[in-house]
Amino acid sequence: MRSTPSVTKYMDMRETAKYLGVSVSWLYKNAKRYGIPAYRFGVGSNSKIRFEVSEVESWVRQQRVDHW
Repeated sequence: MRSTPSVTKYMDMRETAKYLGVSVSWLYKNAKRYGIPAYRFGVGSNSKIRFEVSEVESWVRQQRVDHW
């Protein structure tokens, strides 16, 4: 039997901002500050920032607060 390689799913800035309920500009400014894992594909002004879906979901789960 052949095993099929798993495909990693990525979201762009707009998709990730929508998923998190924040603006794209907030995400640009704060992704690194708040530890939201991101990947840069390409070099220079043509590079694209992408977020791995499973890592964003994991980050969201870590933001849970029990008491506020």
